[in-house]
Amino acid sequence: MTFVNIQSSPQLVIHRLALHPLLRELPIDLLQGLCVRAEMRHYKAGEVVFHEGDPALHWLLVERGHVELVRFGCDGNERVYHRFGAGQCVAEVAMFMAHGRYPMQARAVGGTSVWRMERQMLQQACASHPALALRLLEDFSRRLYHYINEVEWLTVSSAPQRLAAYLLRLAADQGPRLELPGSQRQMAAHLGIRPETLSRLLAQWQAREWLSGERRHWTLLDTTPLRRLAGALVRTF
Repeated sequence: MTFVNIQSSPQLVIHRLALHPLLRELPIDLLQGLCVRAEMRHYKAGEVVFHEGDPALHWLLVERGHVELVRFGCDGNERVYHRFGAGQCVAEVAMFMAHGRYPMQARAVGGTSVWRMERQMLQQACASHPALALRLLEDFSRRLYHYINEVEWLTVSSAPQRLAAYLLRLAADQGPRLELPGSQRQMAAHLGIRPETLSRLLAQWQAREWLSGERRHWTLLDTTPLRRLAGALVRTF
């Protein structure tokens, strides 16, 4: 891992922040304040950006590559919660947690560069600019609602329904040619199903020509049956 202090390119990170949906149209002096003592760090594939339980002193803006958040269960299996790409912020929620620690591990997916900014600067910006605090609160509420729905989804859905809904969500972002964000074992853990169940479903759906592919690369050939499976899980809001 290497890093570059912001003083070498201060306008670059300010420009990146100004493009973020939560930060756009904010005063330039506020964005400059967020970037005080910021630095760019570069990671190789698989390198840990921060560990679960580390003091949460910095939040990130992805410049290049991807950062994925993972958590390890009591059985030692890991679950990938989310993958963040260029232009997205990572761990800004952790900057406001009372225990002051990262609740998950973050690691680089491929060669990755991130801007690292201080917790204190974000808290001060929210205190001096209520509009920013309200934007962050709205975003945090949206995420909380998403996870409430996900808990219900995992509780009441079947394995085929979960897999169908998951593939359709990926397709909404990537199109019909999908790259899974992790291994099939990680995906099974994320969906709360057994790895062998996942393999069986993929094999069955491939035989029915709903999809084709292997490992982490798949193409959706017929989304109609997938939408029928996932339809029962769709909420109106």
